[in-house]
Amino acid sequence: MFKGHSVSVVIPTWNEARGIAYTLRTVPSLVDEVVVVDASSTDGTADIARQNGATVVTELRRGYGRAFKTGFNTAKGDFLVSADGDGTYPLGVLPDLLEHVLAKGLMFTSCARFPLVDPGAMRPRNKFGNRVISAAASLVFLRDFNDVLSGMWAMRREAWVQLDLVSDSWNFSEEIKIRAAEQFGALATEFPIRYAERLGETKLAPFRVGIENLIWLGLMRANLERQVKALVRPKPKKFDQPDAVSQVASQPDDAGPVH
Repeated sequence: MFKGHSVSVVIPTWNEARGIAYTLRTVPSLVDEVVVVDASSTDGTADIARQNGATVVTELRRGYGRAFKTGFNTAKGDFLVSADGDGTYPLGVLPDLLEHVLAKGLMFTSCARFPLVDPGAMRPRNKFGNRVISAAASLVFLRDFNDVLSGMWAMRREAWVQLDLVSDSWNFSEEIKIRAAEQFGALATEFPIRYAERLGETKLAPFRVGIENLIWLGLMRANLERQVKALVRPKPKKFDQPDAVSQVASQPDDAGPVH
């Protein structure tokens, strides 16, 4: 609880056994719940998350964006905060971040990683790709995005209710920031953070994801992303169902919007 507001942290995971325990240990006491949306991990990630106090929801539908949609729809907090399960995002900044949101009456705040405090925290090719895509988003949408691909942001529950997001993939990250900027204007900002080197192996294919992100920017600019998704991939792909699933993700009627 932070100044009378409940706080939920949502973390998508897929085989993050090396980083999830550390990540959860850094969650400050003001957080009321942590929802880990696990993509059918085979390395014990879900068990480690439960042992460290998280609520685990198993999401068999593939996709970074799909995991966040499920997590935000499940979470109960007045504030919804995202992070990764690899130790890269500093959850310890939440008191300052939420104070910033409340003091300025913001609806949405994205945590900007650039300029990197620790230059070694990100591979040069990833840094280059991030900067190119942020510059492209700024140019295409005539807004100043310092870091349009950050995986950490904080928003009010009513912001999530109002946002109508399409992507189920990695480009969900750029989509939520761009649509928040369009929807909320000056009430959507960026907040500088210190980004850290990830724990464990990355699941991202940088070149392919970078191209997909650029294409998605163009589709969003033309307002064609929904139509193209309906044609190309109307439903998310699924992971192979494990023998035992503790809790298959659903969209609870009372947990928020269904995207």
